[in-house]
Amino acid sequence: MPIKQRLIFIVDDDQLTSTMLSDHLKENPLNEVAIFSTGEECIKNLTLDPDVIILDYTLNSADKGAADGLQILEHIKKIDNDVRVIMLSAQNDYGKALQTILKGAAEYVIKDDEAFKRIDHLLES
Repeated sequence: MPIKQRLIFIVDDDQLTSTMLSDHLKENPLNEVAIFSTGEECIKNLTLDPDVIILDYTLNSADKGAADGLQILEHIKKIDNDVRVIMLSAQNDYGKALQTILKGAAEYVIKDDEAFKRIDHLLES
């Protein structure tokens, strides 16, 4: 039986982070990656049925009219409560981490030197 590829959405308005994470994830031939710079783009593409969404907590912080990561998380969960969402954030804040878990995120990963390793581990579990 062939091994199924895994579709991973990366949703981050920081192009450097998105590109680096995408390049890293693509090292595993089972990972297919799609990058979105806004949460709204991600929502429009949920019909592609991603296995995992890696979502930036401070998404769209420069555009005050756009939805942030927490709002997008809530919207994703209303559409597809089963999709696994990993929140990615530069903020080492227990309260924010707990808030995202309570809203349906599977995990909260801090953007640091170990973030990619933690994401790899989460994808394999």
